[in-house]
Amino acid sequence: MSNREIEKISKALGDPYRLKIVQAICKEGWMQCAAVMDMLHLAQSTVSHHTKQLVDAGLLIAEKEGRTTRYRINNNRFETYLQLLHPYVAKAPADKLISSDNNKISTNENNI
Repeated sequence: MSNREIEKISKALGDPYRLKIVQAICKEGWMQCAAVMDMLHLAQSTVSHHTKQLVDAGLLIAEKEGRTTRYRINNNRFETYLQLLHPYVAKAPADKLISSDNNKISTNENNI
């Protein structure tokens, strides 16, 4: 998996609606577009946009069922993504944070 693919997955998961979609599908096993619409109270076009981003990132698998689409998690893609992130997380000191305003690493004491 390239850095570009990691960025694409991270960006897809960075949206609150897309994260909720992934969480709900993980819980349910699969969901149809209409169920996602009901859960999020969003228009079909908006849900389609979000699910397309997740499918394009390889996180969801879309399966056509007549006139609707059902989505399930692509477990292999998630596992690969997590394995690639693990070395970064495992090496990061627990007492360090990345400050979002200046992108510098600082200690917890400085961020309180």
